[in-house]
Order: sequence, then structure tokens, then C-alpha cells
Amino acid sequence: MITLNILHLYPKEMNLYGDHGNILTLKRRAEWRGYKVNIIEHHVGDKIPDNIDIIFGGGGQDSGQSKIEDDLRKNAKQLKKLIDNDVPCLVICGLYQLFGDYFQTAEGQKITGISILKSHTIAGPTRLIGNIVINSPEFGEVVGYENHSGLTRLDDDAKPFGIVVSGAGNNGEDMTEGEIYRNCIGTYLHGPILPKNPRVADYLLLKAIQNQDPKIDKLKPLNDNIELHAHSVAAKRPR
Repeated sequence: MITLNILHLYPKEMNLYGDHGNILTLKRRAEWRGYKVNIIEHHVGDKIPDNIDIIFGGGGQDSGQSKIEDDLRKNAKQLKKLIDNDVPCLVICGLYQLFGDYFQTAEGQKITGISILKSHTIAGPTRLIGNIVINSPEFGEVVGYENHSGLTRLDDDAKPFGIVVSGAGNNGEDMTEGEIYRNCIGTYLHGPILPKNPRVADYLLLKAIQNQDPKIDKLKPLNDNIELHAHSVAAKRPR
């Protein structure tokens, strides 16, 4: 039986807006298909093991980012090694920002990132808040809720998670939202994102399972009527 080890980065400092629900979604959707799941919480001072199958990190306030900054940099080499070995990853909001080059706060403090994603973020004068719908080449329509003041700019050769249909996205100007590097997704979509977007959840699970058994080409289908109804309702909500 395949066992999936899911790494949860900084569950205390980076867990705003229900992002813990993404961990629960991955766990349940794997278990419903007969896989065993271990949740490995990474706290400041811990060492990240090699046998990680999925990486997840949520959003947090500027103060939370400051608390984890040094520890994240200490573990940057290991995280990059895992992601370059195609371990799937989902990072939301605050950790999305810190997986890029840096986040500069409204006070001018520069919090150094780990440069796995090709982006940088500077705090803007207002918050970008509300329901958001994007169109993703990999996943089709993706829905969520954004609440961030950071304005993220992607490098020219970076690949966005999707293009904004309604909402603000990375910066409210260039219509991009998030970023994808290998099997790593960075995004501002809270909600949490995975319960209402099962295709994204199953992408992470399938990539993790295929890393252990490349012969598996698809997941056992689930009854996603409730999830898809939640997606449809969210997509119709005004920003």
C-alpha cells in the first residue's frame, strides 16, 4: 500500500482563512481511495525529512512571515531539492510570497524568500479582497477568495497558475494569478482552495502517487457532486 507523507509548513504561524482545510482535503481524498496518509508538521527548528510526498504551506500575517523567515531560509536547499525532484507542492498567500525572491512590507522591511518561484512581492497601498475566478490551462475554472496587500510580479519566464476572469490576482494589473513551477503551485486563493477545486487536489495527489509508482496513470474517481456544487456557487458570487 502506498503511504503519502504530507509536509505541513508552519501550521501555527501560517494558517489564516481556513487554509488548514487544504490538508484535510488531501488527507480525505487519498484515504477514500485506500491510501494511507501521514501529516508531518514542520515547526521552526525542525528538520525537513527526505521522504516527503506533498508539500503544503498556508497564508499568514507579516509578523508570521518574519517569525519563519530564518527557518525557511535554513530549509531552502531541502525544499528546492524536493520540488526539483517533482514533489508536488501548494503554497498559499504568505508562503507563496516567500517561495519567491522577497516580500517587501509597507514599512519597507524586506523579508527574504527562497527563490524557488520566479517572483517578488511588494506591499501595496490597499488590500485586494474578494471572490476570485481564474482560468487555468491545467485545471480549467478555479475559484477562491483572495485577501492580500502584496503585489506580486512574475519574472518574464515564469508560468502563472491562471489568468484572472474576475478578481485581482497577483497584482490587479496584469491579470495573472499565482505561479506554477514543475509540480509546485503558488497562489493567493484561500477559501480554502482545494475543497471547491477537486481537480487541483487530485493533481497534487496523482503526482505524489506517480512518484512512487509511475505505472499509475489516474486516480479512482470520487463522487464530487457536493464539491462541484460548492465550486459553482462560489463562481457565481460577485467580487
